[in-house]
Amino acid sequence: MDPDQDPQTAPSRTPPGDDVKIDEAGLVAYLEDVRQRQNFPMGILFGAAAAVVAALIWGAVTVSTGYQIGYLALGVGFLVGFAVRFGGRGFETRFAVAAAVLALLGCVLGNLFAICGFVAQGEGMPLLEAAGLVFSSPEVTLEIFKETFTPMDLFFYAFAAYEGFRFGRMKPDADAMRQFIK
Repeated sequence: MDPDQDPQTAPSRTPPGDDVKIDEAGLVAYLEDVRQRQNFPMGILFGAAAAVVAALIWGAVTVSTGYQIGYLALGVGFLVGFAVRFGGRGFETRFAVAAAVLALLGCVLGNLFAICGFVAQGEGMPLLEAAGLVFSSPEVTLEIFKETFTPMDLFFYAFAAYEGFRFGRMKPDADAMRQFIK
């Protein structure tokens, strides 16, 4: 309350009291229905597919421009987060965490796809052959990733993870929940 305002004319902000009734059984049934409609495996599947698509776009843009445009990480995070939310219809934090992890993996994969493109261009070989070299073994892939990694990558990876987390789960439907408050 404003200290200069007269307490007798100030608007009343009383907390809900006995006059507010909550249909607890209805609210519990509604929340259980929401939980039953969640599908974590489908959220992961949609998110993984979106991470691969986003990684392909990241790699293609990087190779075609010759520059790694880190702000694409925001798009990766958004796309993956939205896909997890759409596919999983989840409200729980695990959906947001999964989206953050998948967005991070999408960025890493995007960088590796870009390397495949640069190897193909530099060596004059087909893209799939270059990908076969880059992904020939986990050890080779990890070594290539370590050699091309820069500290700035962490900055953009963090953005992607944040966006994935932010968009990875649904928000409770306030209008639907109001019907249980009388």
